[in-house]
Amino acid sequence: MILRECELNLDMYKILDGHAEVYMGYGTENETFIGIIGPQSCFGEFGLLLERPAIYTVKAYSDIVLLRITKGQMGDFVQENHKSIIEIMQNMAQTMMSMRLQIDMLINDINKGLKPDENEIHEMNKSIGKYAVYRNSAMKGKFWTIDMKRK
Repeated sequence: MILRECELNLDMYKILDGHAEVYMGYGTENETFIGIIGPQSCFGEFGLLLERPAIYTVKAYSDIVLLRITKGQMGDFVQENHKSIIEIMQNMAQTMMSMRLQIDMLINDINKGLKPDENEIHEMNKSIGKYAVYRNSAMKGKFWTIDMKRK
């Protein structure tokens, strides 16, 4: 196990040799296999860049050699790994697009009257708060939540 979903890890990793499996909900009934990543792939950027818990679990698929990047090493890493930085940005953009699609699907279900139960709402609000990104200090502590009482 290299990175565990929902745990805070302030390092990012680049695979130099070998492969790793990526999961969401690892070890739960909602476990989803995302894919296998290999040499030159980076992961763990949320912890390093945002100081937020990991959004996925990564475990070695084969023998693996990793480069660990700490916050103090990030400047050198950016200068020496332009292609990796572009891939990280593309992965983040793809994640944002996926999240947008999921939010749209949830809103569509809500509008059709398919309301999630109160536990689901509570869990969604916790997730939104955990991964909220604040644009400025005035917004810190304020984030969108799902209010099922509104129409």
